[in-house]
Amino acid sequence: MAPDFRSARFWAQSMLEEALTEGAVAIDATMGNGHDTLWLCQRVGATGRVYGFDVQQDAVDRTAVRLTENGVMDRATLFCAGHETMAEHVPEQADVIVFNLGWLPGAAHGVTTQTETTLKAVNAALTLLKPAALLTICVYPGHEEGTREWHALLEFCKHLDPMRFDCMLKTYMNQPNDPPRLFAIRKRP
Repeated sequence: MAPDFRSARFWAQSMLEEALTEGAVAIDATMGNGHDTLWLCQRVGATGRVYGFDVQQDAVDRTAVRLTENGVMDRATLFCAGHETMAEHVPEQADVIVFNLGWLPGAAHGVTTQTETTLKAVNAALTLLKPAALLTICVYPGHEEGTREWHALLEFCKHLDPMRFDCMLKTYMNQPNDPPRLFAIRKRP
């Protein structure tokens, strides 16, 4: 059987698993339908905390239902607010921060993450990371705003201070449909 290279979201979860232990603090910067938020709540355990952000009330509601149905709503604090405001809402440093950019799956594509607020959000996220903590960003360049985010994040990450952060990019090189790409940023210990 040939190895499956999988997806940017899978790669992000694989990297995050090590940092997500019982009692960890996590931030889901873009809740969407709550799949990542649920996964984070399950990983941080009963003593951990997950903060979730989305600008669409529908996303917050869908996530709350998913967490409640899985018995982990008590581990989460959800905000109907832009991810660029996370530093104003999160009172502690995080072990992991997750971005899954784009639009709310199953909803109209008219509302997407925006380059300007995404860059502000990533800057805010960097201030919230604990030493040795991890930030992942799945970016989807297959649509106009996603392409803008991809180029802006590529430039942003190239210029991160290497004495403070390690940054890597994982992507397919030869796929014609602009598949998602993963940025991973670790705050140096």
